[in-house]
Amino acid sequence: MTTHDTSPMTTPASAAATRVRPQPRGWALAGIAAGLTGLVGIQASMALGVNWEETAGDADAIIADLSGRTATLLLFHTATILSALLAVVFAAGLSRRLSQQAPAGSLLPSVASGGLLLVAVAGLLGSGLDTQFMFGLADVDLIVPESGAFFSDWIATIPWLWVGAGLSGVAVAVAALRHAAAPRWLGWVGAVLGGLTLLLGISPLQYMAGFTGPLWLLVTAIGFAVGDRR
Repeated sequence: MTTHDTSPMTTPASAAATRVRPQPRGWALAGIAAGLTGLVGIQASMALGVNWEETAGDADAIIADLSGRTATLLLFHTATILSALLAVVFAAGLSRRLSQQAPAGSLLPSVASGGLLLVAVAGLLGSGLDTQFMFGLADVDLIVPESGAFFSDWIATIPWLWVGAGLSGVAVAVAALRHAAAPRWLGWVGAVLGGLTLLLGISPLQYMAGFTGPLWLLVTAIGFAVGDRR
């Protein structure tokens, strides 16, 4: 009597179905763009205040100086708002990526994404007065000098509030170094750049976080885009 093998056979179709598919990297690419545009926005903000010492205390002089920087104002606005929007996309992807390996119920993915949402809010608010003044500077007689001086201070401070990126960096560091939820080298990047950004943001030198925060975001996003195999 002939016996038949009843053990299940793996077909090419079933093997393909069980193969681990690489995760999409669009969120990481969005993070790269967010970091780059964040750096551009910070540099544009610095350029807008390049004559600060010469104009300090003189509202009319501040308005006159800004009136000749329309192109830089446009660059600042575009880069800052793009960075804010792209940071939201990266935050969502980062939360999903960390959740894949972080302990069940861990707060780390939410903290990592929440810090970047704070950055996005700062960018949104930091560019929020641009329309009111950017085109109004074409006719300085229509602008109250003191309001224009306040706008100059606004764009030189609020968009620099990148302390949330420091919180995200530290969360990534803990997730990577303690729970192996991300590559270890990205954990060290988070510990160094993220930790420095967080400390600067907490300190009275809080605006210095605008230098290190975008850099942490850029390096981390590149790492997840090209150096993360999950």
